[in-house]
Parts: sequence; C-alpha cells; structure tokens
Amino acid sequence: MVDRNDRVPMMTGRTRRSTIGPTPAGGNSKQANGSKQSSAGEKTPSHPSHSNGKVKKEKQVHEPVRTPQERSKICERLSCHVLQESLLSSASGYSNYRGILNWCVVMLVLSNARLFLENLLKYGILVDPVQVVSLFLKDPYSWPAPCLVIVSNVFIMAALYTERRLSVGTISETTGTFLYLVNLTTLLCFPSATVLTLTSMTPAGGVFALGVYTILFMKLYSYKDVNMWCREIRHTKARTLTRSHSCPSVAQSNGSAVHSHVSYPGNLTHRDIYYFVFAPTLCYELNFPRSPRIRKSFLLRRLFEMVRCTNLDVILFQWIVPTIQNSMKPFQDMDFSRMMERMLKLAVPNHLIWLIFFYWFFHSSMNFVAELMQFGDREFYRDWWNSETVTYFWSNWNIPVHKWCLRHFYKPIMRRGVNKWVAQTAVFLVSAFFHEYLVSVPLKMFRLWAFMGMMSQIPLAWFVGRFLRGNHGNAAVWISLIIGQPVAVLMYVHDYYVIHYMSQS
Repeated sequence: MVDRNDRVPMMTGRTRRSTIGPTPAGGNSKQANGSKQSSAGEKTPSHPSHSNGKVKKEKQVHEPVRTPQERSKICERLSCHVLQESLLSSASGYSNYRGILNWCVVMLVLSNARLFLENLLKYGILVDPVQVVSLFLKDPYSWPAPCLVIVSNVFIMAALYTERRLSVGTISETTGTFLYLVNLTTLLCFPSATVLTLTSMTPAGGVFALGVYTILFMKLYSYKDVNMWCREIRHTKARTLTRSHSCPSVAQSNGSAVHSHVSYPGNLTHRDIYYFVFAPTLCYELNFPRSPRIRKSFLLRRLFEMVRCTNLDVILFQWIVPTIQNSMKPFQDMDFSRMMERMLKLAVPNHLIWLIFFYWFFHSSMNFVAELMQFGDREFYRDWWNSETVTYFWSNWNIPVHKWCLRHFYKPIMRRGVNKWVAQTAVFLVSAFFHEYLVSVPLKMFRLWAFMGMMSQIPLAWFVGRFLRGNHGNAAVWISLIIGQPVAVLMYVHDYYVIHYMSQS
C-alpha cells in the first residue's frame, strides 16, 4: 500500500511532464485527479485558487484595463491632426470677423486723422452748431420750412374727408379719384412753388420741407389704395363690417397692451390717420403689428445714438468743406487730373457721412419713433452691405420705400400685362424723379445730375448682374456707392457756386 501523502508529489510531477511534452494523438489525456489536458497541451489547473490568481496576474501585465478618459488621453498623444479647413477658406464655415472689422475701423480712423488735423490747423473751425442751425434758418424770426410742414395738415384732412364721403357713397369712385388726383398733385406742386418763391428759404430748409411732403405724398397714396381695396372687398362680399377704432386707448391686461381689431370703415378717424402719418412706414394697414409696451432703456439708447451720430456728421462736415472749396478751380479750369484727385479726396469723408446718416435715420431714429408709437414692424433695412448686385442693394437698403414701390407701383403695372424689365425701369424712373425733386428744387437750379445718376443704375445693374458674381459684384456695388456720390456732390456744388456767387461777383 502506498500512502496518500506520498502519491501527490508523483502526480504533480507527471502533470508537469505532460504539460511540457506533446499531447497524445488520441486527444485529451485524463489525469489522476480527474483533470484534463486540452489538445494544445494546456491543462486545466487542479487548484482553482492558484490558477485564477495566475490568470488575473497575467491580464494585469499584458492587457491592463483602461478607462475611456485614459484611452482618449493616449489617443491625443498618438495623433494631433484632424480633417479640417483653414479659417479664411470659404469651406470652413467660419464667419466671426469682428476683430478684422475693428481693425479696419481703427486703420480708417488713423489713416484719415492726419487729413482732418491738417484741415483744422490750416482753415480753423469752419462748422459749428450755430452754423448748422443757420443752414435751416436764414432769419431767426422767419421759419418758412416749419410753417410749410404745418400747412401739410390741410392735405391730410382732405384725404380723410374724401375717404369718409366715399365710404358712405356720397360721392362716386370717379369723383373720389379726381379729388385725390388734385390733392396729391397739389401736394407736390405747392411746396416746390413755395420753396422756389421764398428768398428766406435755405437749401437745407427746402430739403427738409420737400422731404416731409414727399413722404406724405407716398403715405396718402397708400391710404387711398388700401381704402379702395377695402371698398372693393366689401362690395364683393356684400356684407356690413362693424365700426371700430383703429388706434383705441390702450387697455392694460397683465402688464401687456391689448389692441382691438379694426374693420373698414371704422378706420376713417383722425386718430387713425395721424397714427399712420407719424408711424415709420409708407404702407397703410387697418391693423398694424403693435409691440406690447414701451421700453424706456431702448428709447434712451436710440436717443443717445442720434445725438452721437449728429455730432459725428458735424465733425465730418468740418473735414469736407475745405475739400469742396478747393475743388472749384479745377472744375472751372477743366483740369481732369486735379478733378479726379479732389473727387478721391472727398470720397472717404462723404461716404462716412452717408453711412452715419444711414445708421442715424434707418436704425436710431426710426426705431426711436417705432418704440414710442409701439409700432411692431422694425424691418427698416436688410443686409444691403452684402449686395452682389445693384438691384439687391436698391431692394434692401430702404425697406419702407421698397415695400411702397412693390405694393403700389410695381405689382399694379405688372397686373396690367407690362413686361418685368419695363416695370423695373418705370420704378427707377419714379425714384430718379423724386431724387431730382429733392435736390434741384431746394437748390433752385435744374441740372438733372441726380436724375441721370439714378438712371445710370439701370445699365450698371445689367453689367454687374451679367458679368460679375460673388465678391466681385459686391466690390462693384461698394465702388459705385463710394465714387458715385462724391461726383454728384461736386457737380451740384460747382453749379450752385457758379450760379449764386460768381454771377453776383
């Protein structure tokens, strides 16, 4: 008999030899303790605790367990490149160029500061607040432009009472059209005749008065059309609409303004028409979109911008006055090289004045009035600075005028079967007429420079749209704005100087 304790080492020794040696061809060999060897020559350990410890130790050495954070750090160390475009490439989708814009502004200010200081040291202060006021008032006791604006209430009342007579059928549509024709024609002729007749009317005061009358002409024309459309709808549907008030007293409900709905002919009130006259729009509606409340902080910001932009324009006028004065002799001598030099010198400050005026009028002033009147539609301009065609610029830099032209002029003549190109040309003709009307009448001379400048936009629009695209088209639009305006300014100033000063001397 062999003792059990003596048998264990022998079995262990055989097990080691079988692990090292080859496996029999018959497959797994059975061990004395009941364990088996695999065909690859490995045996399943007979002692579970020892074998599991070995396996765990081998895994920790050869295949360590990594957390996702550790794996990401290892990947970062191994690779540093990804598939991406350069920021200035159009395919990158990058659009934050605020720093470059600030750099352009700083460079523009620094590059032109020397010219401004040179004019200031050479000519002194040429423009001050007192002189700005004198541009509008020649005689402090005679205010022809404000008086002319006050008289415009006659035409507003004439339009309102004509509509009231038409709404109840007292006068026919033909008679109403004739009365409107007389009213609107007088609205344009009366102020121009007054400006041309009165010697106390300054050019700046004339521009202001005629600008008010031009805006009023477009508003009353829209007022006529919308009320006529309302009568056509009423006759077509053959039903009575309730009377109400277009601008009722604002009732407060949970801190928000509640405005009642208006139906024709309940809109034919003094309150309604004067709300439309002062609202920052040229297109009439019975129910304008209204903002819930007046934001005082918003009003103060817009008011501060208006004051600041006015001061900047006065400062820039100080810059351009010597340039304009020095441009008279090259124009008289027809020195084209000097004329070109004067024009380029005038281009930058003139363009800055135009940009500041745009911000002052279309953003600060119109938002101030809209907030004060709780007028909800604040789209007074679109991204005209990205214009790649001339037509896009004229359609987006002055949205109130564009909406009026589209609603009351372009679409009506298109419905009559007029060709699209002819309709667009007609719109430019109307715009050219009003540009010339607002410049030639206050200056009391007729040179048609503004008219020809507007009409030249038609071939320019065709050329840019036909041959230029993308950034090249946008550059062409900017060049036309920067160069075209100084040319018109110098032409009018030269002619005004020749007529009013050289003739007297």
